[in-house]
Amino acid sequence: MKYRQLGNTDFRVSEVSFGTWAIGGAWGKKDDRESLRALHYAIDRGVNFFDTADVYGDGHSEELLAKATKGQEEHIHVATKFCRAGDIYDPKTYEMPQVEAYLDASLKRLERERVDLYQIHCPPKAILEDGSVFDVLDDLTRKGKIRYYGVSVETVEEGLICLQHPNVRSLQVIFNVFRQKPLEELFGEAHKKGVGIISRVPLASGLLTNKFTSDHQFEEDDHRRFNENGEQFNVGETFAGLGFQKGVELTKKLEWMEEGRGNMARAALRYILDQPEVSCVIPGFKNQAQIEENLNALHTPSFSGAELNKLRDFYHNEVHDHIRGAY
Repeated sequence: MKYRQLGNTDFRVSEVSFGTWAIGGAWGKKDDRESLRALHYAIDRGVNFFDTADVYGDGHSEELLAKATKGQEEHIHVATKFCRAGDIYDPKTYEMPQVEAYLDASLKRLERERVDLYQIHCPPKAILEDGSVFDVLDDLTRKGKIRYYGVSVETVEEGLICLQHPNVRSLQVIFNVFRQKPLEELFGEAHKKGVGIISRVPLASGLLTNKFTSDHQFEEDDHRRFNENGEQFNVGETFAGLGFQKGVELTKKLEWMEEGRGNMARAALRYILDQPEVSCVIPGFKNQAQIEENLNALHTPSFSGAELNKLRDFYHNEVHDHIRGAY
């Protein structure tokens, strides 16, 4: 395993870490026994950072992480998130009584005394502009209930607002071959401020595995079926904001990435890790085989400068105009 500093925290996190939305729910069938086997396998391979949220399976992924990390709380770092279990537009959701209630519920499910990284879960821009929630998080840090805090954002603009607050230690952003906008300004500014970057949706909800055909049907309880057009939450969280058909079409144009790198998934994760501002990438998983496959990105050859320029031009010329939603 290889490790990178998470911004100006004292955490060194595994370059390939993992998100736990899929084992919580909304990604089709899941098996808790298989999820736990996969978590243990990841930890055995040196993965020391996992991202979750209180709404992933109504806290179920937090409970699974508690089981998998029991007795290893000091060196297996867990990041969780809050706000989306309530009305994200109501300022009361971000006031001390409610935030502390969310936090206490997460701590109980995680079976921990404090959260390593507590993140606001994609709040509206107005909440970030107001900034009161950061005072609440400062107070909870002083209370010893959280070690550090960060924000999961939907747009570059939101990320830049967060960087104005000195105790924000991380930004979680949608970043992949299809979503390169954060490279233009946000990554550089975050690096200057010592803020870590956690890359989510790295495989564009599976598009960048190159395993789908245009007639693929997702399960009823899979968000890729019910949120393709942003029906339930931000459209960018599903296929990075691309329509599925367009995403499959664009993926086929990237098959050259696989040459010398095994397959597209490894290449897509390698592209993210080739950005020095990125602290870690957090692909999802539902089984041990997916953990193993994603960890192969650690040993996948990097992209040359010419290849990175080719990918940048591809994004600007063929992808950018097809992304829906603010980003």
